[in-house]
Amino acid sequence: MNDILLGILGGLGPMSGVYFCEMLTCHTKALRDSDHINFLLSSRADTPDRSSFILGESKDDPSPVMAEEARRLQGAGATVLAIPCNTAHYFYEKIRDAVDIPVINIIEETARFCNYEGITKAGVLATAGTAASGAYTEVFSKEGISIEPLTEREQAEITHIIFNDIKGGRAPDMHRFNAVCDALRARGCQRLILGCTELSLIKKNHPLPPYFIDSLEMLALAAIRSCGKEPVGFDAPLMKFYGDAEKGRAKAICY
Repeated sequence: MNDILLGILGGLGPMSGVYFCEMLTCHTKALRDSDHINFLLSSRADTPDRSSFILGESKDDPSPVMAEEARRLQGAGATVLAIPCNTAHYFYEKIRDAVDIPVINIIEETARFCNYEGITKAGVLATAGTAASGAYTEVFSKEGISIEPLTEREQAEITHIIFNDIKGGRAPDMHRFNAVCDALRARGCQRLILGCTELSLIKKNHPLPPYFIDSLEMLALAAIRSCGKEPVGFDAPLMKFYGDAEKGRAKAICY
């Protein structure tokens, strides 16, 4: 019996947490039920809004709720945690310090892949809270990658798509989305990162060019590896990244 149990701190928002579970199931190599990942999903939808707190629009700190849910997942037997929300990673250290098990970092995993791809400049499509936190800029700078900031108007457009369209249960305005993406590409961004897991739902439902990188896919790939399983069906660059990482790990074990 597999003693690895993945805890998923979801509900941030609810649809992206459920999609993450779907992604894990679709991309884990399995011939039978028992080959899949054992996981627990906490979908605490009433967690206070992360962006509102980061931006000073609310004094309702979401970190105690997230820390409580992380401890609850550990208490239920989780041996590793994943948080399918980029903005929540502003509180990453508080969540990590609340438990005694590893917590996968979605931004670090995405930066690692971008470094592997030789990217030196990227654009991040994310909530205003994530942008204001500087989390991507800080982590990516350690990998030698610069982040092109969105203009105030561009950020407003992405915020509208996340909160008014996707969280509101409506189809995303692809004209608005593509306009921002085209502008970032024109300013030299080699890749565009879906740095909000709500935006990952765009890739699920709309064909996107290969220069997009989905942070939720990076989290799923890392979670599958952490659970001792083999990934399947990701785009070719991600599968190559996984294969080379496994070769590197095997070499490290040998030597």
